[in-house]
Amino acid sequence: MPAGTRAGFVALIGVPNAGKSTLLNSLVGTKVSIVSRKVQTTRALVRGIVMEDKAQIILVDTPGIFAPKRRLDRAMVHSAWSGAADADAICLLVDARKGVDEEVEAILQRLPEVKRKRVLILNKIDLIPREKLLDLASGLNARMPFAHTFMISALNGDGVEDLKRTLAEMMPEGPWLYPEDQVSDAPIRMLAAEITREKIYDRLHEELPYRSTVETDQWQVRADGSVRIEQTIFVERESQRSIVLGKGGQTIKAIGQAARTEIAEVAETRVHLFLHVKVRENWADDPARYREMGLEFPRG
Repeated sequence: MPAGTRAGFVALIGVPNAGKSTLLNSLVGTKVSIVSRKVQTTRALVRGIVMEDKAQIILVDTPGIFAPKRRLDRAMVHSAWSGAADADAICLLVDARKGVDEEVEAILQRLPEVKRKRVLILNKIDLIPREKLLDLASGLNARMPFAHTFMISALNGDGVEDLKRTLAEMMPEGPWLYPEDQVSDAPIRMLAAEITREKIYDRLHEELPYRSTVETDQWQVRADGSVRIEQTIFVERESQRSIVLGKGGQTIKAIGQAARTEIAEVAETRVHLFLHVKVRENWADDPARYREMGLEFPRG
């Protein structure tokens, strides 16, 4: 390990669909968090590892912060604030098109409680006029002190390299916490399940509630180096199972093909993927499912 190394944690917080997962993947340089038009798709804390010069930045993609209504919602919001409290620095990501709405306002009210260095990131800057951006940035900085303000487009990469360099400089001195070539601390089985969940949302954006989940049941390395993977998609009602299967099994086949291609890229080997769909009523009230997702089960 070279002399003068740095390492630390940066929490990405914001409302659902602010672009946290897209930014995480852009900073890491590969996919470690799923991206979907459907809100609240990131559930657990997803860590991506970025190397910048002698600094190792462990990015924590937190679930979107919103007004929780159900037990799963409460677990996700608790996870997001816990990730912020445990980090060395916090990046507040704001969708520049939407500006400060009720959900962003709620975060701004609570953010001063977390005594960490704060960075303001205005995302999707390619979609609004520059003068609106400047007004938004100055207004937010007037509300509370931010160590830095960045205007970026996580999707096309504008401003991302400057952000990465600054985050590296903010990390405390110390040894790296992960091997230099590691990009995530998520087990490959979990990432494979998340990729399949993303493909379900891509295919069934309007038809399926976000309260579906995927678990990797089997990961078997075969003699030829390929991997046989069996996954179960859990939904809450029989009608949802029919939606996921599709007429003649066409929908589940398309989901499987898309997921297999992407999992093979991540696993860097050929993949044989087998998907099953099961109804598990009220799975969102089962503590075991929360442990599987890396969430704390809220009581009451």
